[in-house]
Amino acid sequence: MTLDRARQLLAVQADFGGFYNGNSAKLILSEVQREHGQEAVDQLIQELNLTEIFGFEPGMRFEGGLAIGKPY
Repeated sequence: MTLDRARQLLAVQADFGGFYNGNSAKLILSEVQREHGQEAVDQLIQELNLTEIFGFEPGMRFEGGLAIGKPY
């Protein structure tokens, strides 16, 4: 998945907000994490204001649709 496509899909999920859309966003970010790395995930979280909408924070890892948390 390209970063532009991920950005488009995440924007739709962010517009709806809510628990189920947060799960969809986790799946999208999991794929971004796998293909593009942590820096790309952090950039999308900041760019799309996903901290306010879903509670995702830069540094959180996403694997298999799960938010793992910030590395210490």
